[in-house]
Amino acid sequence: MKRLLAFALCFLFPLSVFAGDNGYKVAYDGGSLQNAKAGTSMKLYIDGTNIKIMKDSAEVVTIPAAAVTEISYGQDVHRRIGAAIGVAVVSLGVGALLALTKSKKHFIGVTWDDAGKKGGLAFQADKNDYRGLLAGLEGVTGKKAVNSDAMTVKN
Repeated sequence: MKRLLAFALCFLFPLSVFAGDNGYKVAYDGGSLQNAKAGTSMKLYIDGTNIKIMKDSAEVVTIPAAAVTEISYGQDVHRRIGAAIGVAVVSLGVGALLALTKSKKHFIGVTWDDAGKKGGLAFQADKNDYRGLLAGLEGVTGKKAVNSDAMTVKN
């Protein structure tokens, strides 16, 4: 009976219903996307030929993987001074220790040229996801990510 039920469920519900969400949570930081503001939470999906960015259930942009010209990566590191001051009001020792800790934000940039339609965007990735996201983008596009922190800017 259990086998019959499992067999029936396979035909009634596609396997994708049971699969988890395989997108990456990102926060849009800026770029050429229309109707998107910095700080907006989105999901980035990578498949064999496209990079798709969705907000809620609406597609924001689909970028053909072959059109990607560059992938960049950088970090923003800062000390948690504001939080340390707030904690120091309650406990001076804990506040001093908190002031010594650092916070990292991981940013990924993608630029593309799709038959003359050029664009680019930057987004903040979760600290647990950015390595996998970079590996996925590099794999689907064939481009190696450039570390923007190592690049020097001359004026």
